[in-house]
Amino acid sequence: MCFFDYQARVRDWPRFRGKMDLMKSANKDDEMKVDIQSTRHEDRPPRRRPEWIKVRAPSGETYEWLRRMMRSKSLHTVCEEAHCPNMGECWGSGTATFLLMGDVCTRSCGFCDIATGRPAPLDWLEPERVARAVQAMDLRHAVITSVNRDERPDGGAPIFAMVIQRIRELQPGCSIEVLIPDFKGSIESLKIVTDARPEILNHNVETVPRLFRKVQPQDHYEWAQATLTNAKNLDPEGLTKSGIMVGLGETMKEVKEVMEDLRSWDVDILTIGQYLQPTKEHLPIERYYTPGEFEEFERFGGDIGFKWVESGPLVRSSYHAEQQVRALSVVHRKLYGFETINE
Repeated sequence: MCFFDYQARVRDWPRFRGKMDLMKSANKDDEMKVDIQSTRHEDRPPRRRPEWIKVRAPSGETYEWLRRMMRSKSLHTVCEEAHCPNMGECWGSGTATFLLMGDVCTRSCGFCDIATGRPAPLDWLEPERVARAVQAMDLRHAVITSVNRDERPDGGAPIFAMVIQRIRELQPGCSIEVLIPDFKGSIESLKIVTDARPEILNHNVETVPRLFRKVQPQDHYEWAQATLTNAKNLDPEGLTKSGIMVGLGETMKEVKEVMEDLRSWDVDILTIGQYLQPTKEHLPIERYYTPGEFEEFERFGGDIGFKWVESGPLVRSSYHAEQQVRALSVVHRKLYGFETINE
């Protein structure tokens, strides 16, 4: 699902592979089945990271305080699960992205390092804990995402709505971005989320259509299209957003074609970043894009009409999300006027 937002360590690879068998039987309605052997990749020398990809280790008093608070509330953050390269910057300034509905996913994307299997039942008290954490952190902008929960007909959509509502009650003025699964294209599940009116609704297309079966075998490009176009139809004032990771074997031309598709679906905001292989068991990096190529994507995105493009080697889904809301969101202005917390 989530644009390397799920690159946590798989602690037990044999257990991971076994759970994939369970996942296959749980997804018999999907046309695309998972080839377990295809998730393992031949050993090849790791590509040396270029000098423009440098990640600073997270540190500082604010970071340590937030880490302890997350553990005390039994919460997961994408920042930690994905080993996000921007975690130090974001946590140091008091922002974070929350991961809902557990740390086991029902899908097995080739770039993703979250364990795959049958998740535990939903925790209906989780929205309260997340909202309390947002309040304790005094956040101006909260990003909420989740694992896929394909075992549920609603995909876990009510949890998103509950979190949005409770954050608005406890931390008025805090803008909210949701990074959602595709819900298998279900407009009913999507409407549960859009009715709660998040300022930004994000669903990452991740890669180009040619690579979907290799990169995310249980996903369909058509489901991404349905999610993003229906979101805009359900709430025309809401901002829609998507992301692409590059370095998996796509071409520049294919990336630009996906960008054109996203604009035709009326997507407002786009993020593009470099894929970084979480472990040798995951899809290899086919190549590193240069800063100049990311600048080319940004220029092209502006030329074809995106309202905001973040394109760079270490750009991730929620990078500069707060600035996007403050600059673009009609929903936020209608909810709170021009005054927001801490301003």
